[in-house]
Amino acid sequence: MGNRPRFSSIPTATGGITRAAYCRALELGLNVEPLLKASGLTVRQVENPRFRIAVKNQIKFLDLLADALSDEFLGVHLAERIDLRELGLLYYVLASSKTIGDALRAGSRYSSINNEGIQITYRENDRKISISFRYVGIPRRNDRHQIEFFVVTLLRICRQLTGRHLSPIAIKLMHRRRTHLPAKLKSLFGCKVAFGSDIDEVSYQQPFKDTPVVDADPYLNSLLVNYCEEALANRRVGSGAWRLKVENAIAPLLPHGRAELAEVAQRLGISQRTLARRLASEGQTFGDILNGLRFDLAKRYLREHDLQISKVAWLLGYQETSAFYHAFKRWAGKTPMQIRSAA
Repeated sequence: MGNRPRFSSIPTATGGITRAAYCRALELGLNVEPLLKASGLTVRQVENPRFRIAVKNQIKFLDLLADALSDEFLGVHLAERIDLRELGLLYYVLASSKTIGDALRAGSRYSSINNEGIQITYRENDRKISISFRYVGIPRRNDRHQIEFFVVTLLRICRQLTGRHLSPIAIKLMHRRRTHLPAKLKSLFGCKVAFGSDIDEVSYQQPFKDTPVVDADPYLNSLLVNYCEEALANRRVGSGAWRLKVENAIAPLLPHGRAELAEVAQRLGISQRTLARRLASEGQTFGDILNGLRFDLAKRYLREHDLQISKVAWLLGYQETSAFYHAFKRWAGKTPMQIRSAA
């Protein structure tokens, strides 16, 4: 039992993204302290590079700062500016790998050292390789800027390590966007970005994995991998509340009308009875979680005035707009149009 990994109920991160955002705010002369306070953070915490920041607080701060700066693509802009060496040990493991495929496999294994709230998975088949991001212990729906930071950082790492301006064949992101990508950002991504997808994923052509890393150093890599294994053993995050697992599984199923207990249980790899029992241990039911998630998403979608009510209903898994109206009136005591008019 003495060697059992420690688990944290609140996923934390090294906070590099938060600190980059904080520095950017100071550069622009913004009074950032109220935003930190609203995010559950303090100046002292952010200015201490050894302090790990709760991932949910990081996501909240990025969101508030983006609004304060009127920067719809804050995460992208931060990722463009950051020195990749600031990723620390993880970066040097990648940079000393033999091929980009080796680097990405290492990144998927050790990324939780930097951010416990995101599980990165590397997959390959005969046609392509893919790097996907899955949220652990935090709700996916609250994030836009952190995930876009990750994607752009991934693109930059692949290009810097290989010395080639390689572009992915596809990028899929689960969140929606009110605005289209500017031409400059389209060039940065190098392919079409599909927002509102059922997965967060970047894909490359299969031969890409064999591209050599320019500064490969097998001896250094072996040493750093040992350090990473030690760090991984000492910092393991728990799987998070079952409510959050269910929310993250439901979200991509809603527009397809497949957000049902059987489907979600299958995706989580357990039986319906086991899932219901685990939710009950948290004082939850599947129906309550489904309705709560729909209500939260509905309020967010209704703030997007260019999104028709019928489209909102479809995104939430309702075949009939009237059914959405009735449900929303039951949740909020007001109609969707009344809420939208007040926004």
